[in-house]
Amino acid sequence: MLTIYGVYRSRASRVYWLAEELGLAFRSIPVIQARRLAAPLAEDAPLNTRSPAFRAINPMQQIPAIDDDGLVLTESLAITLHLAAKHGGSLAPADRREEALALNWTLWAATAIEPQAVRIVLVYDAGVEATDAGRATIAEAVLALEPGFARLEAQLAAQPYLLGDRFTVADLNLAEVFRYAMSQTALFDRHPQLKAWLARCQERPAFKAMMAKRLAEAA
Repeated sequence: MLTIYGVYRSRASRVYWLAEELGLAFRSIPVIQARRLAAPLAEDAPLNTRSPAFRAINPMQQIPAIDDDGLVLTESLAITLHLAAKHGGSLAPADRREEALALNWTLWAATAIEPQAVRIVLVYDAGVEATDAGRATIAEAVLALEPGFARLEAQLAAQPYLLGDRFTVADLNLAEVFRYAMSQTALFDRHPQLKAWLARCQERPAFKAMMAKRLAEAA
């Protein structure tokens, strides 16, 4: 059976979303981020990213990770690509061309979009978005994101989803990355095709099911 290590309030959300889309049976082992604990290595500490038991799964001390019948993977976007390819269906690339495009878009999002979007999330997590330093960081990140938003806007002007007329794992991966920038409403308003695409992705029942569990989880 598939085992997912992580919590919904983490990058594991994209793995849980895909599992919902595919209707997969899985075992979920909650592993929380060590930064959320005062003493992550204490004997009574809950399982966390610094726990020896989890470091044996992922020495990099990051979530999510999976064990898929003995195959251990520790990168969230690689996990989603693997599970989609393994279980097939409309979410999976239909041929080598689509496989290459899904990989290309996923790696692009991870390298060109996610680092800047995460900068924005960190400002809000720290509660400093109203300070001069916080506003400056957000403005720098938004400026860096503009070319990427424009590129995806152009792609989505010609078709409703990244690979054509159907939602695939490529859309799921990018939707989860772009979600980190959703606090910047003006940025999305400047890119209406992208904004509408993200709304379509987030209207899916599997996303809503994942998000309900995420919101129910302890912050």
